[in-house]
Amino acid sequence: MSKRIIALVVAAVIVALTFTACSLFSKKEEKENVFIMGIDPEYDPFSYRGDDGEFTGFDIDICKAVCDRLGWEFQTFSLNWENKLIQLDAKECDCVWSGMTILDSMKDAGYVLSAPYYDSTQVLLVKEDSAFKTANDLKGKIVAVELGTSGEKLLTDEKSDLYEYGQSVEIVTCESFTKCFTELAGNAADAVFVDKPVAEKYCSENEGFRIIDENLGSEQYGIAFRAGDEELCAQVERTIAELVADGTYKEIADKYPGIVNNLIFLY
Repeated sequence: MSKRIIALVVAAVIVALTFTACSLFSKKEEKENVFIMGIDPEYDPFSYRGDDGEFTGFDIDICKAVCDRLGWEFQTFSLNWENKLIQLDAKECDCVWSGMTILDSMKDAGYVLSAPYYDSTQVLLVKEDSAFKTANDLKGKIVAVELGTSGEKLLTDEKSDLYEYGQSVEIVTCESFTKCFTELAGNAADAVFVDKPVAEKYCSENEGFRIIDENLGSEQYGIAFRAGDEELCAQVERTIAELVADGTYKEIADKYPGIVNNLIFLY
């Protein structure tokens, strides 16, 4: 092979390697500029699909505002809530941010958790014409709860204050709260154990249901990141603090009057 041919081959290889490296670098930069928010797609009013087919809700709007301010491309990933942390670890999303209850088990497992931003409680949603007045009236009855939620954990974890109550009812687990509500509407369940803001929003949009006036478990919502993502968490928190300081956070919160009073950053 002549020196000229060898030189041409070497040059072609260098060009190819350079192009590949540049392409990989571009993809890496592009990926780093995308923030994927892991959500429960049926968790109204925090994250749900609006009438226009696009995801909306308080958490969605705040995350979009964070991404806009940081120059990130915003994307959502619909989680299987029971497997949310597995999907987070698999890098299918950059965080879990969707009315997610902060649990000690997450801290013990090494997940990076934001400061809490919302105070919530668990309640029982029943049919309006039912005779149930208190949680005790439902002993021996069927209670639906979403898989992977703090509500399920409260009813099934032996360390929970509500474990004994959970043993006194028949628990039906569903893949989503929408399915839970369907079970209640179809008389396949006598009540739904659910976060209060979700129950209140459902009652405001659907006739024939009411909430039993008992708070059965206090909790706080936060954002979960993978172990080692302390800086990403801090960056998001700093930006949220900016949104609070300049009034953007309150402007968004005012669109969701049902949850405003329980937002930690405003009250």
